[in-house]
This record gives sequence, C-alpha cells and structure tokens, in this order.
Amino acid sequence: MGLEAIYTQKQIKVLKEAVTTDWRMMINHGAKRSGKTVIDNDLFLMELRRVRKNATEFGVKTPMYILGGYSSKSIQNNILQELSNKYGFNFKFDKHNSFTLFGVKVVQTFTGSIAGLGAIRGMTAWGAYINEASLANKEVFVEINDRCSAPGARIICDTNPDNPNHFLKKNYIDNHDPEARIMANHFRLDDNAQFLPAEYIQSQKAATPSGMLYDRSIEGLWVNGEGVVYADFDERSMVEDHIDLPADTTVYCGVDWGYEHKGTIVVLADDGTGNTILLEERTAQHKEIDYWVDQAKQVQRKYGRRIPMYADSARPEHVARFDEEGINVFYADKSKLSGIEEVAKLMKTGRFFVSRDGLVDLENRDHNGYFFDEIYQYIWDEKTGEPVKQNDDVMDAIRYAIYTQHHPSAVVETFKID
Repeated sequence: MGLEAIYTQKQIKVLKEAVTTDWRMMINHGAKRSGKTVIDNDLFLMELRRVRKNATEFGVKTPMYILGGYSSKSIQNNILQELSNKYGFNFKFDKHNSFTLFGVKVVQTFTGSIAGLGAIRGMTAWGAYINEASLANKEVFVEINDRCSAPGARIICDTNPDNPNHFLKKNYIDNHDPEARIMANHFRLDDNAQFLPAEYIQSQKAATPSGMLYDRSIEGLWVNGEGVVYADFDERSMVEDHIDLPADTTVYCGVDWGYEHKGTIVVLADDGTGNTILLEERTAQHKEIDYWVDQAKQVQRKYGRRIPMYADSARPEHVARFDEEGINVFYADKSKLSGIEEVAKLMKTGRFFVSRDGLVDLENRDHNGYFFDEIYQYIWDEKTGEPVKQNDDVMDAIRYAIYTQHHPSAVVETFKID
C-alpha cells in the first residue's frame, strides 16, 4: 500500500519534510478538517520512536516527552482516542495522568491556563506535541519550548488560525531565521478532499459565514475581520412584521445585564426545521434588577414558567436574584467567536428570522428596539480580530442564547428551582 492510499498530498509533503529536514519546531496550521491533526498524530508516534533511540544512545532509561493540549478532554478527543481507534492502543495512565509508549514517558500538560506550568516545570523533555497551539497560554507554550532541552528535542504543533498578531504567528510561524529551525505548513479545507465527501466540503463552504470566518475556517488564513460582523444578514428576506410559531417550537431567552449601558432580554425560538426566530427584544437603560425581574416574569407568563434564560455571568448577584424569583436561569456560555459563528451560520444559510413586532424599546414604544441599530454597527476591530465593544447589548444577548441553547454541554452552571 502506497502513502497515497492513507495520506493526502499535503500530508505526504509534511511527512517527507519531517524525515528529511533538520528542524526544531514544526507547526501545521490552517483550516478545520484539513488533515493537520491526522498527520501530527502519526508524527507524534514517529517522534516517540526516535526519542527512544536517541535516549538509549545517551544512556537515559526513561526519557520524558510532553503532550500538550488545551484541556484533558481535547487531548483525549483529538489525539488519544483517535490513536486508539486507528491503531488499537490501550493507554494506561499513572496517578499523574502520564503514560508510557514505546519506552517513552509521555507527560500530559493542559495549556489552556497558567496552571499547565505545574506539570512540566523543572523537567527535561526530549520533545513535545502541542495540539491546538493557538489556544495555549503564552507562558505555558514558552515553558514547553524551554523544557525541550534534551539532545535532538523537537516540537510538533497543530492549530487553527487566529488573530494575525497572535504570538504563535508573529514569533514562530513568521520566524524565517534559519537558526530557529521552524517549519510551518499551511492547510486548506480542499487539501483534505481525498478523504472528505465532496458534499461535505461544498456544504461547509456554503454554510460558513462570509469574511473572516470563511477565510479562517475554509482557507486557513490568519486574518482579522473587516466591516460588519454579520455580513450575511439580509433585512429584506429575514424580517417579517409578524411570525406565527408552529406548535413544536422551542423558546428560550438571552439576558445581557446593563445600567449605564443598555440591559436587554431577548426571546428566540427554534421552529423544529432548523430556523431560529428572534421573537422579542426588551431593552432599557438605567434599570435596577427589580425591573428586569418583572420583565422576565412577563416573559414567563407569555411563554411558560420553565422557559430557559441564558444570562451574562458578569453579574452573578443578578443571576442569583432571578433564581430566587423562580426564573429558570442559567449562566450563558460567552464564547465570543464560536458564538458569533453560530449566529452567522444561521444568517448565511437563510435560517435566521426576525419578528419585527416583538422588538421593543421599553422606554420609547415608538422605537422598534435596538436590534436594527446594533446589527449594522456591529463591526470587527481590525486590530484585535473581535467585534468592537460598543452598542452590542442586543447582539451579545442573542449570541448567549443561541450558542448556549444549541450547545447544551456549554452551560457553565445551572440553577435548580424547587
């Protein structure tokens, strides 16, 4: 069986570079589902065998190797389970979550927070594999690099793109100093066309929102956004004066607290056919928590006492008050770019709608709320790669609600009502 039967052309190129070139760090970066982690997982196994051989030459009985990932779950899902499925490995972990493979002790460290330093500080590593490297805490990433000081130590990284000013891009991928010995390989979704169904690739291209999200997810580019965030929102086709809901509709809310800036409760519905509808927006400024409790109870009376409300965690005392008042409140998952992508995909695929008669400025009933004011002013900050943080209260509440409802495992904490 030739390499072409098990690897894409891009993966074969990377594999050949790995075995014929002198390198210290290899960073495979680019689009989602483009084949980066598949080749890196196999390179990881190859590196462990190489490390075992090197360590034997230096008389080291138990060489140590760092396996880094954002969290325990991400390492398990992206690396260990994939290797178990593919090759039948049965990893046996010690009390520190380390395991031995090919005579090399593999030490896991979680790069998502500074706490990851604890697992590796002081050790001499013979190499490292860092999954989802752009999500790594910078200090942890640098420490992993520093720990890899044994003879011939090498570091493998894979990552999706991020802000072009990200330390991984500026300090490593764009570092062309021959002394640094860094190899960087860029992957596009189309690079994996050999192993992905054509209809999947076309669907991903059609459903991924225009602009930055498309360039990152499909083309694998390190870019920031320009212009409006929700470039695919079309008022002509997505807004109706009134929308009647079918019987099997799921209704839920997003809550963004405010005082000096606006507070808002938005009511959304999933209609059972993949559409999401913005039913109501209740927005006001300079209102105390008693006011918002009253608004939430009005929503309960209209849609049912158990309607879930996904609230901003910035004001835990307000969330607790909702709970005390018998409101079915949850902390929302506030993942910014993932949440924006979830909302933007609905718009890109024509599955987001707005019922105009439900948009209310609670202080001026002649004003159709703030949704339309905000969506056309909700723009990317070209320096940070995130939306400009102003006039975004309704946008935030919509994001909290849709992302948390559509990703139930993302709920940070729930409040149970007796």
